[in-house]
Amino acid sequence: MNTEYVPTVETQMLIRKPVSEVFQAFINPEITTNFWFTKSSGRLEIGQTITWEWEMYGVSEKVLVKEIIPNGRILTEWGDPATEVIYEFTALTNDTTYVVIKNFGFKQTGNELIRAINDNTGGFTTVLDGLKAYLEHGIKLNLVADKFPFK
Repeated sequence: MNTEYVPTVETQMLIRKPVSEVFQAFINPEITTNFWFTKSSGRLEIGQTITWEWEMYGVSEKVLVKEIIPNGRILTEWGDPATEVIYEFTALTNDTTYVVIKNFGFKQTGNELIRAINDNTGGFTTVLDGLKAYLEHGIKLNLVADKFPFK
């Protein structure tokens, strides 16, 4: 049995919307730009590399889409150094979805690893909070833009 610890960020949130609607919020950048990044080169599609931008910070990221299971799971790879991110969608009822985001494959060690895990945990928690406000209440909280107002 492999007992090696693999550092993994995991965040989760119940969203009171059908799984298909929550899933599309991550696939379709016309929706995602309301709670996460500000610009995208396209929809998520298997095998495609797309670019996400956070224009307020002058930052962009290439995202490789490795797997999509409709209304179930998205697997991407992004970052420098690259890590994998799994987005899992579970319909609890016809009108509620449980979203879990897992980020793993960190190459850093020591304090750099702790900083990466802390930053990504906070980042993905902010994404899920913004998603919930936008899908459930139609409110754009600007959480990502307001996270680092002095950058």
